Amino acid sequence: MTKALALIAAVAAFTATSVSAEGLPERIKTAGKIIIANTPNYPPMEYKDPATNELKGLDIDLGLALAKQLGTKVEWSDIGFEQMVSSVTTGRVDLIHSGMTDTEKRRDALEFVDYMRSGAQFYTTMNHKDAIKTEADLCGKSVGMSRRTTFPDETAKWSAANCEAKGLPAVKVVGTEGSADARTQLKQGRVDAAVQGSETVPYLIALEKDAYYSVGKPFTAVYQGIGFSKKDTELRDAYVGALKALMASGEYKAIFAKYGLEDAALEGIYLNGAPAK
Repeated sequence: MTKALALIAAVAAFTATSVSAEGLPERIKTAGKIIIANTPNYPPMEYKDPATNELKGLDIDLGLALAKQLGTKVEWSDIGFEQMVSSVTTGRVDLIHSGMTDTEKRRDALEFVDYMRSGAQFYTTMNHKDAIKTEADLCGKSVGMSRRTTFPDETAKWSAANCEAKGLPAVKVVGTEGSADARTQLKQGRVDAAVQGSETVPYLIALEKDAYYSVGKPFTAVYQGIGFSKKDTELRDAYVGALKALMASGEYKAIFAKYGLEDAALEGIYLNGAPAK
């Protein structure tokens, strides 16, 4: 292939996969930025570097890559998780990208472009290694988890099927102010175990050597999604195009590989928990 033909092929490939600012709503094109709700307390998905206060994490890298693909910039808005849905529906922010699980209940107010697999995972500290060896050992134990997530309901359902149904005492679900609070209570001995997303537990184990271990395998299978107002279909569709482009270029998988989460990456586009048609 001549250099000229190679250049033409490269341009054609770029044109086929890139998304421009033309696909964005007029308000975002005018502002030159997308305002994204994010709570940076969920490593390795989103967190602040303690040395520099810089936002880091898989969600941050992916959010910036998507915005770049769309030809715009990101303004991160640090909003409490419980306020995120209302912030999108009232127009305070443009979308949510913050480790949010795509659930049927949340679909009452939001549309989701899913971008990774996840699941609820039990874990505990090494000083419980003799008493808690399997999930069944958690029956009757106190387990901490963020009350603002889907984990309390999911854990209660797991307990009903795996503890009460077998004549064992129920798991004592302890709602916390977030995953960091759950870890603090676990370290202080106020709870016996905790629940976090399956994508975060390996990070914790690697970060604090010989401090934690996972108990069993993830007991749910869910998707995490970027949340949009149901009326903001133009922005949602622009993100679908941008995500397709990142998947086609290999940048999407490279971001997941950076955090050792290759198994959490999706092979195609999912909307509201189902493959896009």
